[in-house]
Amino acid sequence: METLEQRLGYHFRNQSLLKQALTHPSVTHEKQRYHEDNQRLEFLGDAVLQLVITEYLYANFPKEQEGRLTKLRARLVSRDALKTHAQALDLGRHLLMGRGEEASGGRTRVSTLGDAFEAIIGAIYLDSDFATARDFVLRETRAALEHVREAPIDINPKGQLQEILQSIAMRGPTYEVISATGPEHAKTFVVEVRWEGSALGRGTGSSKQAAEVEAAKDALEGKVWGKE
Repeated sequence: METLEQRLGYHFRNQSLLKQALTHPSVTHEKQRYHEDNQRLEFLGDAVLQLVITEYLYANFPKEQEGRLTKLRARLVSRDALKTHAQALDLGRHLLMGRGEEASGGRTRVSTLGDAFEAIIGAIYLDSDFATARDFVLRETRAALEHVREAPIDINPKGQLQEILQSIAMRGPTYEVISATGPEHAKTFVVEVRWEGSALGRGTGSSKQAAEVEAAKDALEGKVWGKE
């Protein structure tokens, strides 16, 4: 664990917290001697991460509106982003997991690495305080934070929507053609974008692709942000 702590830049007073943060749920299914996996720490770490990133964006983008800030945050806390941070720390190599999970590629799985990174944040928070956890988050995400200040937000509405929803629940939206009317050479398509059993938006276009883009725009302007 000493090598990992050097990578983390943090020494745990309570080593059991670090071990728990690295314990995949599959271990508890195979080995009864492990009592706690990292899911509760991941839950806590996710909240700490969200607050730190939100605080950073609020302080560093004083002229940006809530909608853009939300999009920026979604990019910074997406599962792909968390996987990158976990890989930089080589968390996959240190994870405790069941043989079946490991055999199926668990050490490199996006969700597994993202959960582990958030669990580490939660463990540091419990072992120290919010300020220390914040310093860790800002240090490990520095490159991403600098990049997001310079790079424009993805202008593709479908990409934005996918990024936001996957940051919430690892699943992207689906698009369903509601109707296609008119002659073959000039059809009008109506498409609905759905997620978790709910309709988020609807769009119309001269092709399915165009209608999907409009549906994504509708979702971004409406229910995804909690507005009507």
